[in-house]
Formats: sequence, structure tokens, C-alpha cells
Amino acid sequence: MKRVVVTGLGMINSVGHDKESSFKAICDGECGIDIITIFDPEKFSVKIAGEVKDFDPATVMPPKEVKKADRFIHLGLKAAKEAMEDAALPEDTDMERFGISAGSGIGGLPSIEKSSVILETRGPRRISPFFIPGALVNMLGGFVSIEHGTKGPNLSSVTACAAGTHAISEAVKTIICGGADKMLVVSAESAITGVGVGGFAAMKALSTRNDDPKHASRPFDANRDGFVMGEGAAALVLETYEDAVARGAKIYGEIIGFGESGDANHITTPSLDGPARAMKAAYKMAGEPKLDYVNAHGTSTPVNDKNETAALKDLLGGKENCPPMSSIKGQIGHCLGAAGGIEAVTCLMAMRDGIIPPTINYETPDENCDLDYVTEGARKADLNIVMSNSFGFGGTNGVLIFKKI
Repeated sequence: MKRVVVTGLGMINSVGHDKESSFKAICDGECGIDIITIFDPEKFSVKIAGEVKDFDPATVMPPKEVKKADRFIHLGLKAAKEAMEDAALPEDTDMERFGISAGSGIGGLPSIEKSSVILETRGPRRISPFFIPGALVNMLGGFVSIEHGTKGPNLSSVTACAAGTHAISEAVKTIICGGADKMLVVSAESAITGVGVGGFAAMKALSTRNDDPKHASRPFDANRDGFVMGEGAAALVLETYEDAVARGAKIYGEIIGFGESGDANHITTPSLDGPARAMKAAYKMAGEPKLDYVNAHGTSTPVNDKNETAALKDLLGGKENCPPMSSIKGQIGHCLGAAGGIEAVTCLMAMRDGIIPPTINYETPDENCDLDYVTEGARKADLNIVMSNSFGFGGTNGVLIFKKI
């Protein structure tokens, strides 16, 4: 089976507009969550989110073209540009063998909301002709492929909060099966809108710590009361190990395992069994190696954090066998369909630098969450094999395992 490695990275989120500033801020325990400014949250029960601030979409596409794409596409283009520059591919790269694997949980929700208002207040003739092509989830891959000239497979994963992770595993499968030699993976989300926040709030899924936004997202803490919405994007360039070595590329890591599963349980409440089976599938594919670190889905919701802890203990045969596990959602919030991509980039940079990012805002132990969550701050460690978990509404789960080369 072909070996697939990562040779380019990019990301943008509420604590940084590129991978280096983001990773430093995440490791420093900085928090990008604050009162919402994208819309007026005064009438909402939830008024906080992790927004990407001071980002000018005209830096990634011509100013006249900006209105043709939703914000999640702008963010995806930013991350993709960074990853492609980082990969430093040669000019003679065969672009017909270079594909795209995109991921987003919701896609162009801001455009959908805006166009619905226009329909009701101004009539159907005032709806923009750019509404549909700028809002469709697969247009993330469409815009990115046009920008970079990739002519291989153009795929999209729309699997809620597991979309970013599934986009990576789909890209790996494409290369393994010979569908492409290289794949650019892009995951992006920007759903901090009135209907987005209002919808998740109606489900009682969000934290309501409006008076203390910096401490609202608190994965694994006994007093966690829900997740905080974030936004952002991530991108990874994948290629065969042989190609990467032949061109002298910088290799961040190899993807040695991935696992996918379905809960078949409930539309929104996660099970323990589904995530556990995804972890087991990835672990078995990787050859059941010693894990040095697990980047948790760690949403700061009561059920997820409890189940994820139990699932890892089940996988490894008890608490005493579990490696350190942390969640970065305290720093940047839950970026939904972009979360898996951002966390994969974080895992690869953690291996590169030998540092485990911390779980912030952990104050009160929970008897159901009893692992080492790296709560004292970033920790130096020799990381050779790391795992990243993502679980989504509808009971869709994805797990990746990376190995340092």
C-alpha cells in the first residue's frame, strides 16, 4: 500500500491568521473567544464565539470577486494558499494528477441567511446570481481548484464536525487507490450568524457564559456547559512518501491510520460505541502502535467529553495505558467542519516541535473525565505517533493517526 505523507500546512482561526502564529498562541493558552461582533447578539441567549478578526478577503481574491464567495471559502483560500506555498511544489507538477478534498459542516450559511431575508423583504428578483455558487459546500473545493489549477479529483465531505477529518482520510484513500498523486485538503467553516448561533443555542448545545467568554469553553472540566462556536480553516498538502523524498520535500508526518464509524443511535447525542469503533479502526490500521498524544474532539459538552474519555480507556485497556490527551477548543472554540483540519495541522506541528498544546480553563475535576489532559500549560514531549479525533452530529466519526518521519 502506498505511504501518504504531509508536506504542506496552513491554518487560520481566532488566535492566528497563519499556522505559526496560530500554533504559538494555542500553545501559549491564548483564547480567541469573545463577544460576537459579526452580528448584533443582544437578543440572543448566547453572545460569544471565536471569530476570525481583521481578516481581509481581498488578500486572497480580487476585491471585485469577493462577493461571489461566502466567508468560509475566503478562509479556505487563505489556508490553502499558505499550505501550497509551504509545500513548495516544483513548477512541472502534473496538475491532472493533483486533486482537492474539501470539508465543511454547513457551508455558506451567511449567504443563505442573507438571501432568505432579501427574498422576504425585497422579493425573489433581488437575490444575487452569486448566491448559489458562492454558498454550496463543494464550491470550497471549486474555488480552491480554480485558484491553484488542480485538475485531479475534486471531492467534498459534508459530515458535520467530522468533515475536516473525513476530508483528509478521503484524500489518503484517493492517493492509495491511484486516483491522484497529490491531494490538497481544505476544510473551512464560518457559521457565526444569527441562525447559526440561534440554532445551536436552541438545541442547548452552546455555553451561556456570556459574562466570561475567555473561560466559557472548558473541555473536561466538571462545570463545562456546552461548546463555543468558532470559525476558521486549515489546509494540508498530501503526496506519496516516494514523491516527497524524491523531490526533497519537508515531511511533517505520515498518515498511518484512519478510522470511520457511524453511531446509529441519535441525531445529536453522541454514543460511546461509535467513537470507540472509529478509534479502534484507526489504531488497528496503524498497527496498534504506542500513542504519544491524543488531540481530543473535546467539545466542552458534558456527554462528548465523558464518552471520549471512556472510549480511549476502552481502546487502550485502561486509564494507566492512556497517553496525554488535550483539546484546543478552549482556545479557539469549536470550528465545526474545519475543526478536524485545524486539529490535524496542530498535531503535525506538535510532533515537529515536540510540544503538546494545553487544555485551558480546566479548574474542577470531573470523576468521569480522569485522564491526563495537560492542564498545567503546554508540555514538552517526544512525540512520534499522535491521534486526532472528530465526531459529528448524525453519529459520524473520524479518527486519524500520524507518525513522525
